Amino acid sequence: MRPHRPRFSKGSVHPHPKESHVTNDILDLATQVGRALEAKRLMLATAESCTGGGVSQAITDIPGSTGWFDCGFVTYSNASKTELLEVPAALVAQFGSVSEEVAGKMAEGALSNSNADVAVSTTGIAGPTGAVPGKPVGTVCFGWSRGETTHTERLVFQGDRQSVREQAVAHALRGLLRFIE
Repeated sequence: MRPHRPRFSKGSVHPHPKESHVTNDILDLATQVGRALEAKRLMLATAESCTGGGVSQAITDIPGSTGWFDCGFVTYSNASKTELLEVPAALVAQFGSVSEEVAGKMAEGALSNSNADVAVSTTGIAGPTGAVPGKPVGTVCFGWSRGETTHTERLVFQGDRQSVREQAVAHALRGLLRFIE
């Protein structure tokens, strides 16, 4: 892997969001996830593509998350999915990065490359571009993995890029709650 060297000139201005994009509903879900993980003494890892760390952000916005959150992987490129999460390149080539097959392997890879007991993954097309035949903008695939069990799901959300990402974060957390209870 080549070293990353930011190319900022002196005096560059980089915009900073004025507020978190994590909604109250998402924070409520993250709180419920935290309580469930804590009650079962489980540690969580995340593997995110289209949500860009949104699930991890929601989780770490909860005080005390250090007791049940191990780590998060943001694997936006296919190469990073393969290198960091051990998703087979042949699987990505066969099904595409936005597929239940890849989402499942992402969750399993997060488990095998962390100290977590349970993992959640997201991979999708948030838009406004990127649609391919059979996978419109808004398509998101999810994976939840624990031990020898992995569950996957594919949904198509409506809305703009931010809305698709927020809906995906909320669904990932809801699915995680169902998966661990």
